[in-house]
Amino acid sequence: MAKERLIFKGVSEIVGTEDMGLLILTDEKNMRQISIVCDKAMAVQLELRTKKIPIVDIMLPEVLCKMLDINANSEYELLIDDLIDGQYRTILYNRINMKSSLIRASDAVLLSYVGNIPLFIDSALMSRQSVLYKENSKGVSLPVNTISDKMLQTALEKAILDENYELASHLRDEKKRREKKGDKANN
Repeated sequence: MAKERLIFKGVSEIVGTEDMGLLILTDEKNMRQISIVCDKAMAVQLELRTKKIPIVDIMLPEVLCKMLDINANSEYELLIDDLIDGQYRTILYNRINMKSSLIRASDAVLLSYVGNIPLFIDSALMSRQSVLYKENSKGVSLPVNTISDKMLQTALEKAILDENYELASHLRDEKKRREKKGDKANN
């Protein structure tokens, strides 16, 4: 499988929500970006680290990385390899013993940042999900297939209210696709 290294660029807010954030990651050349939806708590955790608040030195991720000697030269690697029901499937690998474990994508970004563990994405998935990266951009594009069902419903309602029927149609189609997929999984 071909893969690309991801670099954490920062945290952004999602306009109209108070309990969600976006984690912005780019390829190594800063040409393409993906956005990972996260909860407010994770957004705060990453902001603490990017602002280099001293308390983080004694927080759990930092302490565990120090105690387990996890760093860029360690045997660990993180890989985003699929998108399932609006969530990026992410795996923490031990390259030596080949053990692996699923990890929430936003937690993988935090672990990568704290432990300097390389974070990769499947190249085909990056090609499908990424958009052009524009440094200092006022907004970011978010593929509709990466948002939660609740966010999808809220966006659909807002598009109808704003009389943006083209967007509403696109969001409705995504909602139907998910419902159809759910029906198949239940049969």
